[in-house]
Amino acid sequence: MEFSMIFEAQIAGPTPETEPQVIRECVEQAVLAEEMGFDRIWAVEHHCLHQYAHMSAPEVFLSFVAGKTSRIRIGHAVMCLPFRYNHPIRAAERTAMLDILSEGRLDVGVGKGATDEELLAFGVGKDQVQAEMIESLNMLPRMWQDEIFEHTSELINVPPRRIIPKPVQDPHPPLFLACTRAEMFTYAGAHGIGALALGFAGPDDIAEKNKLYRDAIASRSEDDVIGAFANDKLVALCPAIVLEDRDEAQKIGFRGQRFFVESIAQWRGGPPPSTDLYDVDNEAALLAMQQKTLEANFGSEKIRSISIDEVRSSGLQRYNVNQAYGNPSDAIAYIERLIEAGADEIMFLLQMGTVPQEAILESIRQIGQHVIPHFAKTRAASAVG
Repeated sequence: MEFSMIFEAQIAGPTPETEPQVIRECVEQAVLAEEMGFDRIWAVEHHCLHQYAHMSAPEVFLSFVAGKTSRIRIGHAVMCLPFRYNHPIRAAERTAMLDILSEGRLDVGVGKGATDEELLAFGVGKDQVQAEMIESLNMLPRMWQDEIFEHTSELINVPPRRIIPKPVQDPHPPLFLACTRAEMFTYAGAHGIGALALGFAGPDDIAEKNKLYRDAIASRSEDDVIGAFANDKLVALCPAIVLEDRDEAQKIGFRGQRFFVESIAQWRGGPPPSTDLYDVDNEAALLAMQQKTLEANFGSEKIRSISIDEVRSSGLQRYNVNQAYGNPSDAIAYIERLIEAGADEIMFLLQMGTVPQEAILESIRQIGQHVIPHFAKTRAASAVG
């Protein structure tokens, strides 16, 4: 079992002063994560999503963190692969350079981008993102390995070229894929790619997705694997605030999750995130938003009969308040459920826009002092047994 954390660089009400401050705070969090025994950090790639994600150049952030650390692995979660976001050659070059500078600590998660705000900024059509992502994903490990690379397809042509530099990990960095929809878990398993389960839905949903993933792994052939080796690993997102004071952790966590939901919703037609902090019941507010979304999507009469697939497609899982907000014992109990559901790695989401820096740092300390050692002892006891 491994433990990591992911960075969006969310900022509530960014100003010229707070934007650089939050990004520097993310670096401080990453350095502390290494000290506290975390295995990995991840950084997203988003563009033009004011407040929701200011992590638009993750390769720069990850390079800076790599220079300040020595052990912790660094990962893209994810690098957007439609060609106008990142041309396949540039994606291969930058990741190889980052692998060299981090001395072989890079993991490469890929995806297609999230919103119209981003896609239209780059002139990318929705009808092309999936095909371009899959094409580039298949090209990446070949560009990392082939002395002379050449590629011809209906989507893109690359004449014979030396793609340099080459990564130092042999044969290449592990590959991961952003997975929210069921078919992407199946695709990842069928092609030997690690699955990044990035939803808020929780352990029951992870168990269902894990079954899809493992079934696809069991039925694939060796020739189906993209790259030189299979990376059969499921990484589960775990929103968390972990403090000694359970009530305080839940208060901060519910408000952070509400900001997360509202800040992405604004780029899908919703209003800007609310500016209040704790003068409302944020748990109740999340549940009220869930009810409103249910009624808007399905009508009040149909709510009781909607399927789990309809819940997922409408984004309702983002309102799930049953997360790892609490004291270390609460976090351990929730993580045990994720592990039972099939997670190989727990990806903590701590950096939500309204969460104070000290609460994030203290959560990292609590996880490092209590949560990670608990599972290390459990693993050691299992090995002995």
